[in-house]
Amino acid sequence: MRFDIISVLPGLLESPFAHSILQRAQKKGISEIVVHNLRDYSTQKQKSVDDYPYGGGSGMVMTIPPFAACIEKLKSERDYDEIIFMSPDGETLNQAIANQLSIKKNIIILCGHYKGIDQRIRDIYVTREISIGDYVLSGGELPAAVLVDAVVRLIPGVLSDETSALSDSFQDDLLDAPVYTRPADWNGHKVPEILLSGNTPEIEKWRHEQAIERTRTRRPDLLNRGE
Repeated sequence: MRFDIISVLPGLLESPFAHSILQRAQKKGISEIVVHNLRDYSTQKQKSVDDYPYGGGSGMVMTIPPFAACIEKLKSERDYDEIIFMSPDGETLNQAIANQLSIKKNIIILCGHYKGIDQRIRDIYVTREISIGDYVLSGGELPAAVLVDAVVRLIPGVLSDETSALSDSFQDDLLDAPVYTRPADWNGHKVPEILLSGNTPEIEKWRHEQAIERTRTRRPDLLNRGE
């Protein structure tokens, strides 16, 4: 699976993709993550990629030509399943969206900055707009990193335990059950006896019950999705 990320600040994405699971996925050849500097596609002398908004108002707007040039170059090299714009007014990222995207082959992600990008880029090229929450960040780089992480970890072979991603929170619209490890007794705080029993069916039943209760208490909206 390949991600091509277009950014005016590619340096912001160096660390997230150079460590942990994302690094391992790339070393294994399971995922390829390429970050493109938008300024490389600017024809302006100062390599500018923004201009004043028509109609007045505060802030600067990212211009069409650099985005179009980069997108067209990428599209000439391979077919893309999605061209995603990270935007606070997009659909909110959830586990279902991550699952959908994890079976794609090639994805372009556009990172906005300043006041936003010219609407025509969104109209002409973008196939999907995704938000990571109801708040505004300085740019789309951090949301892009969140999206890539959420998707890549679902690809078979990325995680050492193949069943791990399938038992994550939100996979069944439930939060995860409490988890414990050694020691079994820490200063009088003990691990639930059921987890030490070795009775796998009963343990799974307990975990499911705990997941439902935790979801009911903390995120009841998840339980109501099917209604």
